[in-house]
Parts: sequence; C-alpha cells; structure tokens
Amino acid sequence: MPNAEIISIGSELLLGQIVDTNSAWMAQRLSEQGINLFYKTIVGDNPSRMNEVLDQALDRADVVITGGGLGPTQDDLTREAIADVTGRNLITSPELLSQLENRFQKRGMVMTKNNQRQARLPTGAIPVRNPNGTAPAFIVEDTRGIIFALPGVPFELKWLFDNEVLPYLKTKFNLNETIVYKVLKVSDLGESRVDDLIGHLIAESSNPTVGVLAHPGQVDVRIAAKASSTDEAMDMIAPIEAEINDLLGSHVFAYDEETIEMIIGNLLNEKSLSVSVFENTTGGTLANRLLKASPSQFDAGLIGNRDKITETLVAKYSQFDKNSIRNMPPEQLTRELAKCMQQYGESDIGLALYAVLDGNESKIVQNLGKGQTYIAITNGSHCMEKQYPFAGRGTPDQNRMSFNGMELLRMALIGWFQSS
Repeated sequence: MPNAEIISIGSELLLGQIVDTNSAWMAQRLSEQGINLFYKTIVGDNPSRMNEVLDQALDRADVVITGGGLGPTQDDLTREAIADVTGRNLITSPELLSQLENRFQKRGMVMTKNNQRQARLPTGAIPVRNPNGTAPAFIVEDTRGIIFALPGVPFELKWLFDNEVLPYLKTKFNLNETIVYKVLKVSDLGESRVDDLIGHLIAESSNPTVGVLAHPGQVDVRIAAKASSTDEAMDMIAPIEAEINDLLGSHVFAYDEETIEMIIGNLLNEKSLSVSVFENTTGGTLANRLLKASPSQFDAGLIGNRDKITETLVAKYSQFDKNSIRNMPPEQLTRELAKCMQQYGESDIGLALYAVLDGNESKIVQNLGKGQTYIAITNGSHCMEKQYPFAGRGTPDQNRMSFNGMELLRMALIGWFQSS
C-alpha cells in the first residue's frame, strides 16, 4: 500500500488569505482508497523552500501530490521546483502549447507570452490535459517516487484528482482496498471520560482503529477499518461499534452524518410535540437549532437579555411578583422560565437556558467563561434540569450550551414520551 504526501503551494495560504480546502478534500479521497497519508505541508512561493519540502517528501512518501503554482505568472514555480529536485531540465511541450493556443483562440482571447510557461514540463514528465483550465497538470515518475502536479483552483484540482490521479494510482499500485469509517457521536461526556470508558479499545486497536475527537458539547468516536470491500469493512466495524454502544449507552446520540438537530427533529415530528424556548446568553442559538430541527414543531423563542424581560415573563405566567423573582435562586428561576415558555407558546414542552455570568472576565473570555448555566425542561407534569459550571457569550460557549439544551430535550423526549 503506497504512502502519500500532499504539498499545498502558495504564499496566499500562509498569509491566511485563502483557506487550504484542497488538501482536506484530497486526504478524504485518498483514505477512501486505502492510501496512507502521513504528511500534509504548506509552502510559500519560494524556490529554496519549495525544493526543500519536495526533497523531503520524496524521501518519505511513494506518492507526492502538489497543488498550486502551475499558473503563468513569475511566482508560479512548481514546474521549476520539481525539475530541480528530480534533476531534470524544463522543456516546452509542443502538444501542450498547441492545446493552450487553441483554448485561447476558442475563447476569443489573445494568449500572452507568459502563458507559454504553462506548456513547459520537466523532461520525461507525462502531460495531463486539464479540460477545466489553462494550467496543464503533469506526472513525474522519479526513482524516489511519483509526483502529481495539479493546479490549485479547487474545481480543476478535484476533476483531475478523480479522473486522472486516482485511476493512475489504482493501476500503478493495484489498489484493491478501501477504508470505511463509522462515527458515533457522544453527548454529556467529556473527552477524558470517553477515553476512560473506551480507552482499552483505542490502545488495542490496529484494524479497525478507534479514535476520539472533541467538539463543543460532544465527542466523536471514529472507527476505521481497512478491507477489500465496504461490506467486509462494515463487518469488521460491527463488533467494535456494538461494544462502544454498550459502554457509552444512551450518551451515543447519533451516527455518521446525523446531527443533534436531525435527531431532535425526528423525535418531535414522530411524537407530534411542540416546543418553545427561553434563552439569554446564547443569543438565539438554541432557538435557531430548534428551528432547523423542526420548523413545524417549534412554536416560539424568546431572548431575554435583560433582567426586566425575565421578571416580566415570569410575573405574567406564574404566581410570583417581580420582587420575589429578583430574589429567586437561578435554578428555580430557570424552572419557572421553562414553565412560562410552555404557556407562552401554548406548547407541549417548555425549555429554558439561563446563565449567570461571573464578573467582567466573561466579556473577554470566549470559551468556558466564568459563571453558571442552568437548563430546565418541562412538559407540565415533569421537569428535568442540568447545571454547568461555566457561562459566556463567546461562540464556543454559545454552541456548547445550546447543544446541551438540545441534549436535555433529547433525553426528555426519549424518557417522558416513550409510548407516544
């Protein structure tokens, strides 16, 4: 099985002017074919540094795929760098030059002299026609490895990768294996707790392998199997998946491309249940999740950014006066807010997320800000609640706490309404 390395070329990538989406896309496509990818490198338009990373890549990979640097300008230097590293001269390909001239002619454009640079290739390189652009790709079969030089324009690169690179690799290396992934999405458990429960599977895994990746509010457990077919890989994954499900139980809320919104939406729709929500520091993030989950079952959302909004809402829909509300413990206030939202929206379920920020730090800390966040949910006869030792208005905290609100709703839906 060949080992591959990707080199993304362009100073604009290092300056942050363009995000390198090409290498992530190619990495996924390589993994689907069972090709190992151990390194990805970004290098600017500098000849010596380009030579350095290419030389290093050829020493440790069977296949090197470059993206970018094949244009007509003076800083498009991939051709020169590959020629230098492989000890070749650059020559003009009459075939490529003719293709370029015809392409410009068909477009009614004048081909400037600098475009002729795109017809230059290292000696012995295999030209690859690019039907989507003016920059031809090429393949160099060197004694140390194979180099694919692809343009950096994403739609050009992707077409060439799927229609030229992969067929070449399959033939050259007789590729008959594939890698299949299964992702289990876990809620209400931190990364360290997940590792504590399934760490032995991670440590002992070889094929399939098991790994974890943390996101705000959730942890993904990824099982990867390499086999000669998708069915064979899924058979290998099945017993590991079953063991992880047994160990993590109801904390596994979704699989693969499923999201918490999809899960909640299905539950609300199946049970014909409506929901209304109050939130403060999350600024509508929770309501937006619910709207995406099920527009037909989401009744109302209220953002209470000031205490007077909270006091007015609770005073209107409960027996408490505003003075009592001001002195109410936050966990009790959150329960009352959930009850009020159920009445306000005339909904089956009321959900409230109420956070108390701690000092000025919460205004500058974007993740795990100081404070307490309370979440409560009610259906009129039952109440479920959770408390978290952080609060903040930063995007990570808003995403985390709105996710936790969705997760509490999920647990209520599968616990309270099983017979619905």
